[in-house]
Amino acid sequence: MDKRYQRIYAAIAAIPAGRVASYGQIAARAGLAGRARLVGTALRDTPDGVDLPWFRVLHSDGSIALPRGSRGFREQSKRLCAEGVAVRNGRVPMAAFGLDHDLDRALWRLD
Repeated sequence: MDKRYQRIYAAIAAIPAGRVASYGQIAARAGLAGRARLVGTALRDTPDGVDLPWFRVLHSDGSIALPRGSRGFREQSKRLCAEGVAVRNGRVPMAAFGLDHDLDRALWRLD
């Protein structure tokens, strides 16, 4: 397996339940800054048997990348909602559910 894909899969696997990340954030965490499209390609090419929380990866604006109304779109929305992530009109508020939200709270003690 491509080592870049391995790093991408590890970054996706590290997204905690109830949180989401953008394709760009995953690329940066995998040491591939600026390679957001590669994250999408890696997800598309995920081998059978590799269990990833793919549904936690979104566009940078919090929108679901899959076509609205498609089976995948509905499945992603359902899985996110099951983890307590708010999905409205196909979009998740990144300020509330994104990985950086935790970082901001830790740095600025926003409790």
